[in-house]
Amino acid sequence: MDRETILRNLKAQININGHIVSTVAGSGMTAKYTALGGADFILALSAGKYRLMGRSSYASYLCYGNSNQIVMDLGTKELLPVISDIPILFGLNASDPFINLYDYIREIKENGFSGINNFPTVGLIDGRFREALEEDGNSYDKEVEAIHLANFMDLFTVAFVVNEEQAKKMTEAGADVICAHLGLTKGGYLGASEYLSIEQARIMTENIFTECNKIRTDVIKMIYAGPANTPIGMQYMYNNTECQGYIGGSTFDRIPIERAILNTTKAFKSYGSFDENNVMSKLINRNWNSNDYVEFVTTFISENYRKEVYLADLALVAHVSSSYLSTKFKQEIGCSFTEYLIKYRMNKAKEFMKQKNVSFKEVAQMVGYNDYAQFSKMFKKYAGTTPSKFVESNINTKDNKL
Repeated sequence: MDRETILRNLKAQININGHIVSTVAGSGMTAKYTALGGADFILALSAGKYRLMGRSSYASYLCYGNSNQIVMDLGTKELLPVISDIPILFGLNASDPFINLYDYIREIKENGFSGINNFPTVGLIDGRFREALEEDGNSYDKEVEAIHLANFMDLFTVAFVVNEEQAKKMTEAGADVICAHLGLTKGGYLGASEYLSIEQARIMTENIFTECNKIRTDVIKMIYAGPANTPIGMQYMYNNTECQGYIGGSTFDRIPIERAILNTTKAFKSYGSFDENNVMSKLINRNWNSNDYVEFVTTFISENYRKEVYLADLALVAHVSSSYLSTKFKQEIGCSFTEYLIKYRMNKAKEFMKQKNVSFKEVAQMVGYNDYAQFSKMFKKYAGTTPSKFVESNINTKDNKL
C-alpha cells in the first residue's frame, strides 16, 4: 500500500470517526484479530514478540536477539501473509551497526512493508548509558535519518518521540505521524509499576504537538501506551489534547491474553466455576494465609472422602512439605490428618446407615472402603460398636457425632 493511499485513508478515518487506532502485533493472531476489530495500521516491533514470550517490552533493548531480524521474521512469516488490506510497518532499529540504512530500508520496502517506525528508540534511554551510546554514534539522529530516507522512498512513517526537540526533528524529517511515546503500558501482570499520571501524559503530549504545529500542521498526532490504556483514558486525551489516534501494544496483545488464558485455566481448574474466595482459587493465586492450608484439606476431604485421600498429594498441590502440612493441620484441628479422615468417614457412614435398603457393604464403599472387614474394624473403634448394633440402637434416635 503506497504512502499517499495510506494517508488518504487515515485522514478520512479521522474526519469521519474522529480518531484512528494502531496496534503493535507480536504474532499473526494478534494482527489478524486487531485488523478485524478495526485497526487502521499495524506496527511490527520486536517488543511485541518479546511480550508474547512472557517478557517485558524493554527486552528489545538488551542483547537477547537481533531486533531487526526478529521484526523481519515476524513480519514476513506471520503478519504479511495474513494481513493484506491494512498497512504493516517495520519497527526499525536504526542504530544497528551491521546495516546500511538506505539499503536496509529498501529491503524493507521490497519485502512488502508499507513503512517504518523508529523502534527500539534511543529516545527512551537517558543518563550515562545514553551518553555512551551517542559517543559511539548511536544517537536519535540516526532514527531521524531513517525516517527521512523512508520518506524519500515514499514509505509511510511513524516517529516515536518523547520531547519537543525530538518532535521538531522528526516533523522536519517528514514523518507522517508523530507519536508521543508515554512509556510502558500500565496494567496486567507484566505492566509497568511506575508510569506517568494521565495529567502528566496530557501535558507532555500537548507540548509535543504544539512543537509539531510550528513546523507542519498536517502531521497526524498520536500517542503510545503509558497510562492511557483504556477507552476512557483515551477519551480524556482526545478531549484535552490535539491527539488524533492511539497506538497500543500491551493493551491489545498482552493484557487481553493474560486475562483470557489465566481465567480460562482457573475455570477449568475449578471445574468451570471460578470464585476468587474459593479455597482452590486462593491456592491457584498463591493468595493464602496460614488457616487456608487447613481449610483446603478439610474442604477436599468433605468433597472426596469416597476416594483415596493422601496427605502427601495434598501437600504437593499446596506447595508445602508433608511434615509442615501435617503439623499445621494437627495444630488447628487438634488431631492428626488420618484420624480426622477416619472420623469424617465414620460419621458419614452413620448418616448412610439410617437410609433404608442400604447394605453395610454398600455403606463401606460409599465412605471409601472397598474392604468391608477393614471398615467394620474402623467403625467399631471409632463408634464403639459394630455397624449392626449401631443400626439396632440408633435407627430411630438422633445420631451422636463422634
